[in-house]
Amino acid sequence: MYRTLRDMILFGELEPGQPVTIQGLVDRLDAGMTPVREALRRLIAEGALMFQGNRRIIVPVLDLDAVEELGIARIALEPQLARRAAQRCDAAAVTRLRATDARLDAAIRKGDVRGYLVENHQFHAELNEIACAPILTDLVEGLWLRFGPSLRVVCGQFGTRNLPDQHKAILDALEAADPEAAAEAMRADVEQGMTQISAGLS
Repeated sequence: MYRTLRDMILFGELEPGQPVTIQGLVDRLDAGMTPVREALRRLIAEGALMFQGNRRIIVPVLDLDAVEELGIARIALEPQLARRAAQRCDAAAVTRLRATDARLDAAIRKGDVRGYLVENHQFHAELNEIACAPILTDLVEGLWLRFGPSLRVVCGQFGTRNLPDQHKAILDALEAADPEAAAEAMRADVEQGMTQISAGLS
């Protein structure tokens, strides 16, 4: 249940500012009250949801200061994961990542916003798994939960044209086993994505 609700937040099925109720989720997901309650408690602790007066639970609405903080945190962490991945990546892993990136490109061409969000997250998750850094990866996943709904809103505004994608540069760096190039390409990817979110919220 936690993973189901996490993905609903991550991929924008629950929008920023949208109220969330236990009963509403029980009905929507045909789930039991207890697992929904426990999943909500965990997501609130992670900052993906928040209480707002009268015991209401909502998806947080990001302001520009929050986006800036998230960008700072992502830039501090994600290039390090890319650097570690470049030190550990083999040809099979690069092939898998290229397949994921091809699905992402197909989603962009089709104007499939959810497909883009899913494959973009999958690409980063696969890279993080290669990095073998569970503490850093958990921190990064928490950040993604916080900005995911806003990214969905921005993509809904502007469509899939000009979406951030430095993945080719990341993949080339991984294939070349070049940690510094991988870190720099990831930094560019993060900066481009967060800049787009800021522009969409301005």
